[in-house]
Amino acid sequence: MRITTGIFRSRLIKYPKNIRPTQDKVRKSLLDVLSGVVGGSCFLELFAGSGAVGIEALSNGAKEVVFVDRDIKCCKIIENNLRDLGLTPKGENISVLAQDAFRAIEFLHKQARKFDIVFLDPPYYEDLAKKTLQKIAAYDILAPHALVIVEHNKKDVLEERFINITSFKQKRYGDALLSFYRKAESRNHVPESNISR
Repeated sequence: MRITTGIFRSRLIKYPKNIRPTQDKVRKSLLDVLSGVVGGSCFLELFAGSGAVGIEALSNGAKEVVFVDRDIKCCKIIENNLRDLGLTPKGENISVLAQDAFRAIEFLHKQARKFDIVFLDPPYYEDLAKKTLQKIAAYDILAPHALVIVEHNKKDVLEERFINITSFKQKRYGDALLSFYRKAESRNHVPESNISR
């Protein structure tokens, strides 16, 4: 698998064989959409797998990235991918949490952590996208201008609103969808015109 954008563009990373990685074209499109806001952001990747999306964020100037996956093997692969790129997996601005996504959200909330962008790509057909959005909405881990992006199957229908986060955009790639949510009070902070289409 190759990094598609930024300073690590074209560099190869490994991915676990038991996951469904986010496709190259979806990652590139996602980073194109986020091009105006990912630089300098605090980025959280849940269900991280290989860490490809968080690495794309680092490649495009994110100041901090937290990778979360409950599978120890996935976490080891993420750490190895970071090292192969010359990055420190346990530095001040990068961390890898071997935790269930729901527990990780609670943990990050207790640490008073805030994220500008949250990306999640849970397994399809298990209702995990909806449950994770509910968890994110219930715990205060979002910065005032936060965006939450979910990759999910087109058959996994998500509500337009989860407490304080509201859907404003979808992009389709075959059977996969990217659904974009915005923290409700953030309209004045991140106008849609600042987000690439």
